[in-house]
Amino acid sequence: MQATSRRCRWASIPGPNMREAASMYGTAVAIFLVILVAALQGSVPPESPFPYHIPLDPEGTLELSWNVSYVQEDVHFQLLVRGLKAGVLFGMSDRGELENADLVVLWTDGGRSYFADAWSDQKGRVHLDNHQDYQLLQAQGTPDGLVLLFKRPFATCDPKDYLIEDGTVHLVYGILEEPFQSLEAINISSLHTGLQRVQLLKPEVPTPAVPADTRTMEIRAPDVLIPSEETTYWCYITELPQGFPRHHIVMYEPIVTEGNEALVHHMEVFQCTATFESFPHFSGPCDSKMKPQRLSYCRHVLAAWALGAKAFYYPEEAGLAFGGPGSSRYLRLEVHYHNPLKIPGRRDSSGIRLYYTATLRRFDAGIMELGLVYTPVMAIPPQETAFVLTGYCTDKCTQLALPSSGVHIFASQLHTHLTGRKVVTVLVRDGRETEIVNRDNHYSPHFQEIRMLKKVVSVHQGDVLITSCTYNTEDRKLATVGGFGILEEMCVNYVHYYPQTQLELCKSAVDPGFLQKYFHLVNRFNSEDVCTCPQATVPQQFASVPWNSFSRDVLRALYAFAPISMHCNRSSAVRFQGEWDLQPLPKIVSTLEEPTPHCPTRGTQSPAGPTVVNMAVAKLER
Repeated sequence: MQATSRRCRWASIPGPNMREAASMYGTAVAIFLVILVAALQGSVPPESPFPYHIPLDPEGTLELSWNVSYVQEDVHFQLLVRGLKAGVLFGMSDRGELENADLVVLWTDGGRSYFADAWSDQKGRVHLDNHQDYQLLQAQGTPDGLVLLFKRPFATCDPKDYLIEDGTVHLVYGILEEPFQSLEAINISSLHTGLQRVQLLKPEVPTPAVPADTRTMEIRAPDVLIPSEETTYWCYITELPQGFPRHHIVMYEPIVTEGNEALVHHMEVFQCTATFESFPHFSGPCDSKMKPQRLSYCRHVLAAWALGAKAFYYPEEAGLAFGGPGSSRYLRLEVHYHNPLKIPGRRDSSGIRLYYTATLRRFDAGIMELGLVYTPVMAIPPQETAFVLTGYCTDKCTQLALPSSGVHIFASQLHTHLTGRKVVTVLVRDGRETEIVNRDNHYSPHFQEIRMLKKVVSVHQGDVLITSCTYNTEDRKLATVGGFGILEEMCVNYVHYYPQTQLELCKSAVDPGFLQKYFHLVNRFNSEDVCTCPQATVPQQFASVPWNSFSRDVLRALYAFAPISMHCNRSSAVRFQGEWDLQPLPKIVSTLEEPTPHCPTRGTQSPAGPTVVNMAVAKLER
């Protein structure tokens, strides 16, 4: 191990006195930050070389900051370790598992300390990676703790490495509490470990100017006592002032109670429907039996934030309208608390700060639902690892409902329930897939946020939008049907666009008549298990299906060729005029190729083995 290791270039410098050391360190850090900011091609202001921050663990022992260089296609990480014991482990995996993970490890054998690129196998054993793609740039003690600065390319083309993509990344961590004689001696099952979800590759979107007459409004939890449970969704109803006129929301940002940064996972603000004149006030768990039923009608998203996200800005030419005639005064704040250590007695007043203006912008921004209708006719068999369902916004609907100038999508929020694993929406023009609207190959239903798109996507009359969701039902014994319940499923992309149109929902589902033909066919090749009588509901029918290779394959085929029922709906929930049942699936003559990762050239600077870290230098002299 030691024969293949190298020392950091700064670790073997003769020891200066304290004043010289402080001066040298300050100069070195200043020079490094200047170089880093220059390398990032102006993607962040000079005073903030690491604009993104998240706590990794609930206790606040580990804090991650990072920045992205799309020019160099790499991510710079800054990991703060408070109260360092014998080392730390950090990395990424497909779903947040500690097995089969791509890792970087700082550890000590009791005499020397090392930093290395590593990976874990199916049994949680750690191995040195043959290619050291994590590059240590700095290790330094600070008053807050040890700071590790390192970088890694998006793609390495190393089969043991994780491909960093645009969507959700599951970060994993572990704290080493005792020395290990070698990297291979580390077994993850013996460590204090955890995971955190984040979008690492934030888009480089210019920040629009905020109008001079902008005002703010805070929608905050009312001093909530966070339950000592791992997961809590807290709902709170508030209202706008009487006579609140029409305004445009131009941006919003999170307000997180100090000390609760690791517990507040994500937050959303919904506007209630104007159908009801009033809504009962409520503050409590969203799944409480005491929650008024009417709160289910508060589903129009005004703002959404998730851990690691910064402020959300609307384009300069558009704003999200709220207030005024035809708009409900009632708002619902939903806060997801993630409290894996079940810490008791913590109080919270987190929420979202809305920035709004009375000077209305040129366009109203709108939110359109794409994907599948909430209906049980779309179902996933049990014991599936990657079952795909697809919803369509057809050319017939966009031709009828969109303006001749088209609309422009600038942000997107993907949504499924518990079995969703991947979501993608593709734009199709003249039968050809032209571009991805939004894709998340590592989607998690526990991490949902409105994400700015790297590039505005324009949709014109006659275009098609196809949304596909991939599900995993390995742990279920019965079919999972579509619906509103948490154990049912959804496949939705809430796209944020301008100018707003009357088209609020453009979704599909398989034709119910063809689904009944499927049940009849299953009965022909099996015993008469599925009741096709009128009194049987679709969920009851799916629950009776004998799930074998035949019934699974035929259901896939049904969803791939059967006609669909289109929901081309106005904001009033009424369909646009036309024939929308028994519609043919859009014809696709060419599809987009999967992007090929760019493999960086491996230079001679990459070490062949672990980097020796001089912890005496890294620790702060007090």
